[in-house]
Amino acid sequence: MSHDSEQQLYRTALYDRHAAAGAKMVPFAGWEMPIQYSSILEEHTAVREKAGLFDVSHMGEVILSGPDRERIADRITTARIEGTEKGEVQYALLMNEQGGIVDDILVYNLPDSVLLVVNGANWKKDVEWIRRQAGDGAEVRDDSLATSQVALQGSRAPEILARTAESALVKLPYYRAARGKVAGVDALVSRTGYTGERGYEIYVKWDDGPAVWDALVEAGKDDGLRPVGLGARDSLRLEMRYCLYGNDISDTTSPLDAGLKWVVRKKDGDWVGRRAWEAAVEAGPKRKLLAFRLGPRDLPRHGYPVLKNGERVGVVTSGGFSPTLKTGIALAYVDAAAVKGKDGFAIEIRNRAAEAVKVKGSFVPSSVKDDEEEGQ
Repeated sequence: MSHDSEQQLYRTALYDRHAAAGAKMVPFAGWEMPIQYSSILEEHTAVREKAGLFDVSHMGEVILSGPDRERIADRITTARIEGTEKGEVQYALLMNEQGGIVDDILVYNLPDSVLLVVNGANWKKDVEWIRRQAGDGAEVRDDSLATSQVALQGSRAPEILARTAESALVKLPYYRAARGKVAGVDALVSRTGYTGERGYEIYVKWDDGPAVWDALVEAGKDDGLRPVGLGARDSLRLEMRYCLYGNDISDTTSPLDAGLKWVVRKKDGDWVGRRAWEAAVEAGPKRKLLAFRLGPRDLPRHGYPVLKNGERVGVVTSGGFSPTLKTGIALAYVDAAAVKGKDGFAIEIRNRAAEAVKVKGSFVPSSVKDDEEEGQ
């Protein structure tokens, strides 16, 4: 760990690689992380057109083990794990008894364990919550500071990974994971990501992170591979309309309001948040998370008011410039009574009402859907 004047910040095993590459480092979720290496625009474009490499070692990894691990995972997450194939990955939620979102996570059903990958900002809170909810039903191990994670994303990701890994890992179906060798070290590889592009997330032991990073950088040098920071990671996920915890969802957000009904895969059983969820479905959403496209000079930000026909009806949760579309884009919660219709919306930007057009689906197409549907 490093220490600055205000707080102690964790550093990933790849910190020296970021420093050598000239990255601008910033505090993020208790970690000292690269926000950009060159420019956010260049890094964003590299992922959309070629490939990018992300250090996401700040994410938390929590292992459930023991004979009841699948049952416990089913009880504490919105995933349906029991009876699914080993190697299957599901996007899921941890829900509280009030029906809010503790975190949005990935759930890996592995041969010997269930892996829960949680957001870095929520890591310690989530581990305590998971331990409390699991009780004696499963052993809970926090591997967050024992794991390095890198994400290789972009259309050229398969070719780049193929130069460093076994072919079975390269050919994984979407939302599947397997163990194997990457750059000669033991790794867990999954066909997942936060960009909407083809790609992989690779988990290795903490100290193996630099070797894997170096091997991928070398393998991708002729393919336009760039290291990518948190700035472009945010603009990439926003273009795909992926939620960011703390902005678009929180412990007081109903998955129904956030458009995440598809993530609650259960119909029965004793799972945390079930009663509140069923009540929310019965009552219907109070508000809806909508997507809006604005003009090229209109940059909406978190907290900006949403208007319809001049009346305030909502608030922006995520917003910014889309490098792909060259316009402003935003996610915003809008009162349920005001969501109908495409016209009449605006976002107030510095006391000016900027016209906002409602967008259905993601702002840009997802290339992974060329391979397989996401199941949403």
